[in-house]
Amino acid sequence: MTSSGGEYTSISHPVADTRVWHEVRGDGLPVVLLHGAFSGASSWGGQVPALVDAGWKVFCPERHGHGHSPDVTDEFHYADMAEETIAYLDEVVGGPAEIVGWSDGAVIGALVAVRRPDLVRRLVLIGQYYNSSGRAAGGILDALDTADDDLMAFFADEYAAESPDGADHFPVIFEKTMAMIRTEPEIDLADLSAISSPTLVMQGDRDEVTLDHSRDVVTAIDGARLCVIPGTHLIPIEAPGAVNAVIVQFLGEDR
Repeated sequence: MTSSGGEYTSISHPVADTRVWHEVRGDGLPVVLLHGAFSGASSWGGQVPALVDAGWKVFCPERHGHGHSPDVTDEFHYADMAEETIAYLDEVVGGPAEIVGWSDGAVIGALVAVRRPDLVRRLVLIGQYYNSSGRAAGGILDALDTADDDLMAFFADEYAAESPDGADHFPVIFEKTMAMIRTEPEIDLADLSAISSPTLVMQGDRDEVTLDHSRDVVTAIDGARLCVIPGTHLIPIEAPGAVNAVIVQFLGEDR
């Protein structure tokens, strides 16, 4: 999937610019894909065709400050991103959907499911910890903490190719993102027991989250299941066939 098929839509937002970019493909019941940090709708390119072929209408919104959506807040916080997603579900999707979140998107998906269970039919959470005890050492996040010029240039180029705020704004985005990642999320796993939708927790065996933490998440959410796929934090890109097969099967249960 490329960004050429997207467009701006509007949602309620306390800041003046309410535009968010999204891409919508297919027909059927809605699936909303929530991207991670430093990414947007195009990160789901390996999943959208499989979901469309399976009969879903796929929504890929880009949160403010990501992809084509303008940056409108002084700071990034998962709680605010969850509220933005709730507005998107209410006002654009028009009601409940299957939610698939990857990385930061998984935190947001979990928070939406806790706050507005009426909006989440099924929930897939990919490659994410929910408090700092579950963060694995030596991964991508540790590399970002000491990002060298080449890594920064890669992210900056990707950002500049889509953002209406221009290349010069990327250092602001980077600092806001890293400030959030250094302090959030810190969710008590007991709070996840409020999630009532069928839930699948998925991760790579060399991911940014420990296996023990994902097992604890599954224990906290009644009836949740765990799927571990060989790979890193990038399993939707590294192993789309395996990831897609599991997601399509899970979302299609009791359809």
